[in-house]
Amino acid sequence: MSLLLEEVSIEIKSSEKEDPSRKQLIRNMTLEIGSGKTATVMGPSGSGKSTLLSVICGTQDSAFHVTGSISLNGRLLDGLAPEKRRIGILFQDDLLFPHLTVGENLEFALPKKYRKQERQSIVEQALKAIELEAYMNADSARISGGQRARVSLMRTLLAEPEALVLDEPFSKLDQDLRSRFRTFVFEHARQRNLPVLLVTHDLADAEAAGGPVIYLMYS
Repeated sequence: MSLLLEEVSIEIKSSEKEDPSRKQLIRNMTLEIGSGKTATVMGPSGSGKSTLLSVICGTQDSAFHVTGSISLNGRLLDGLAPEKRRIGILFQDDLLFPHLTVGENLEFALPKKYRKQERQSIVEQALKAIELEAYMNADSARISGGQRARVSLMRTLLAEPEALVLDEPFSKLDQDLRSRFRTFVFEHARQRNLPVLLVTHDLADAEAAGGPVIYLMYS
């Protein structure tokens, strides 16, 4: 598996009535992330980090002009709908569905190809993997922050992505939990041979991830 960005440039479109120029956020970025490897993008707020992830996922706002190409395992992603890209994403917030139990949150992510009995078994195995076997029917709004983070990651992985992008998912965790969850995320990504792109402000996150670090600056 590999995630390949080739000559990717991102600009903010300006209104022609105001200013026909464009503000360039990212210029000609070329990056290949191999199976089980992680690359990190760092930079100040407004430098284009999260926008880059939205471009990879296919969710960028129409205010951005994008050139270059993005492919995953040799499959060109340009123009594909987000749900067809097979990109998993983790945000700062876990975004669990509060009206669903922990088990129901996990089952929600499973592809439709699995039958009911298979789905139950997969969810049980997933809960065991994140050491939450007793939480199948627990209220997802009432478990701890660390538990929610683990459930959120596993829900993302159960959707069977071919790559993982991380939009500062560790930033709201306390220092001890942050370190342990970082290790947890990177280990699970390596076990599944997923290429990972991490966006962060924290050098410790980049050091934990290993791999190349790309620094973005204001243009």
